[in-house]
Amino acid sequence: MRVRHGGHGPPILLVHGHPRTGATWHAVAARLVKRGFAVVCPDMRGYGASTPVAVRPDHSQQSKRAVAADLVALMQHLGHDRFGVAGHDRGCYVALRLALDHPTRVTRLAVLDGIPISEALVRADARFARKWWHWFFFGAAEKPELAVGADPDRWYGGTPEHMGVEAFAEYRAAIHDPATREAMIEDYRAGLGIDREHEAQDHAAGRTVRCPTLFCWSTRDDMVDLYGDPLAIWRAWAPTVTGQPIDSGHHMAEENPEEVAAALARFFQ
Repeated sequence: MRVRHGGHGPPILLVHGHPRTGATWHAVAARLVKRGFAVVCPDMRGYGASTPVAVRPDHSQQSKRAVAADLVALMQHLGHDRFGVAGHDRGCYVALRLALDHPTRVTRLAVLDGIPISEALVRADARFARKWWHWFFFGAAEKPELAVGADPDRWYGGTPEHMGVEAFAEYRAAIHDPATREAMIEDYRAGLGIDREHEAQDHAAGRTVRCPTLFCWSTRDDMVDLYGDPLAIWRAWAPTVTGQPIDSGHHMAEENPEEVAAALARFFQ
């Protein structure tokens, strides 16, 4: 696993989304370190320079439960038995799973630009399918790897001006690696199957997040358009949740790192 970490103070684990690496947090992490936090920014299992795991028939090797277990082991290795966690995009599903499966480890949870997978799927109407069709395309066998691999740069886009030079270089190396592309697509296959099952089990058992929770959404993304009041959806999973909009498009850590860092610093202090 590739991981960047530094700083002193209360530990915060920052979990990136698809198709980014831990470097997506570079401007946020630097600000949090200056504000007195110890910050850990890994590449999730199979993403960036972290090693993929052999594909299983049920895609459980890329389940949010498996990835969350990786991150608990990482934080213990770094000497953090208890820590705050913030996740963006696909990383918010990992952060949620971490808080549900390891409640004694997570002091506070921040989820950015996402609602639980099962909640998104049960609301997957024509509007969702039109905007987020890749969820279902990535669930198919073989074809997604062929389509993305034909021209990864055109498929994913991105610029060094938007992402940062180092983050962009890492991201391009990742999307041009076939094994990494497969692992990132497997993330979605797991989401449609085993991850959804795990959330259904949580719901049936009445299991919710015990720790204080923050939900942040980008004002120029589609959280409100799709869900009206996404904070209300999160209340069913995290009864103490509070919310804050971020003036940004979807990739808020790159587009408005100052506001993201300020929101996280207030919450995790």
